[in-house]
Amino acid sequence: MDITLFSTNKEANFLQQYSNQIKINGLAAIDMQSTNQPQNSHTSTSRSSGSSEPCPAGTKWASRLLMECARAVSEKDSSKINHLLWMLNELASPYGDCEQKLASYFLQALFCKATDSGLRCYKTLTSVAEKSHSFDSARKLILKFQEVSPWTTFGHVASNGAILEALDGETKLHIIDISNTLCTQWPTLLEALATRNDETPHLKLTVVVTANIVKSVMKEIGQRMEKFARLMGVPFEINVISGLNNLGELTKEDLGVQEDEAIAVNCIGALRRIEVEERRAVIRMFQSLRPRVVTVVEEEADLFSSSVNHDFVKCFEECLRFYTLYFDMLEESFFPTSNERLMLERECSRSIVRVLGCDHHDHDDKNGGGECERRERGSQWSERLKEAFSPIGFSDDVVDDVKALLKRYRSGWALVLPPQGEDIDQTGVYLTWKEEPVVWASIWKPSN
Repeated sequence: MDITLFSTNKEANFLQQYSNQIKINGLAAIDMQSTNQPQNSHTSTSRSSGSSEPCPAGTKWASRLLMECARAVSEKDSSKINHLLWMLNELASPYGDCEQKLASYFLQALFCKATDSGLRCYKTLTSVAEKSHSFDSARKLILKFQEVSPWTTFGHVASNGAILEALDGETKLHIIDISNTLCTQWPTLLEALATRNDETPHLKLTVVVTANIVKSVMKEIGQRMEKFARLMGVPFEINVISGLNNLGELTKEDLGVQEDEAIAVNCIGALRRIEVEERRAVIRMFQSLRPRVVTVVEEEADLFSSSVNHDFVKCFEECLRFYTLYFDMLEESFFPTSNERLMLERECSRSIVRVLGCDHHDHDDKNGGGECERRERGSQWSERLKEAFSPIGFSDDVVDDVKALLKRYRSGWALVLPPQGEDIDQTGVYLTWKEEPVVWASIWKPSN
């Protein structure tokens, strides 16, 4: 996940107030919005109100109730929405087990969708998180997450290996880093450059950030990166581009590319934050830089297709599938009382509200809606990227590095390579959790 927003007790208070609002005001608001809406007859796919009893402990009850409620919201069935929101609110807790937490955060998104309050909720949650953000809190959270899970380090190791191989032998390197990972990827790359057999190259790092919460700490991060590069003996400069509202505004001129530089473009969790209508133009802009290599790492979920077709239930189902895997991973990676785990879960809650609680027109910086959250699967990104780039396979050395990384973590993680000689359209490699793909990494070069 992008680690861009962090929470405090203030956010917990806000979430509790929202829960109370569901109990006191929420159902009345839904009834008002449902006025003049026809009452739909229920098909056999929907559970009747009488059968919606709490499930026994240890069963997967959350997804069943949440999907039932999502269908009711889609059908604008006010009586069923009221009943299921009440039931979910009674069962859910952000401090309970995995099922209770899923119910809590998806309940919030369903309530926002039903009452058309998603944008307001998202703005409030984001504002509360930004006010409490600090470099120390971000650093501690990221380091702890990287210690217990390869979710982010998988992409770092794969991308660093590909970049080092593509730029081998060059003396002036320019890496354009488009991510909100607070430069945690680059210390290991600096160490690798410092130990090269030939002359240590000069590295220029251009970091593009759009999230306000990341902008606030980039000055300190830049200073620490410069200090570390001096310690490693690597000639280094860092430039931060932070005046953009969204990545669609980024231009070639902003990046300060020089003719004698060997360029690498590194995109980790970046493409999904570009507005859907602007993705082709941004990819073409990358192509105009004539990079030696482009690395792309994205989480494996399709929250794009269903949004285009305005299919709320399908989008909800895919979002629930993805975050169920993520919450399960967090539950097995952290102690139950871990503050870091709670922070990561609350970051998810904002993303869930962003995707499910806000209408399409809210996904616009002019409305204050923040960046897009429309993830696509690796196969979908491949189709977009192939318009301007050609895929490159990961070398055996990089694959071995990734496999060695995964051995540091608990069982359940695996690396999946594309089948050899079976489907040339399959590109990149996948990180899987319990045999389910969760992160996709790939390498690209400009097409001739």
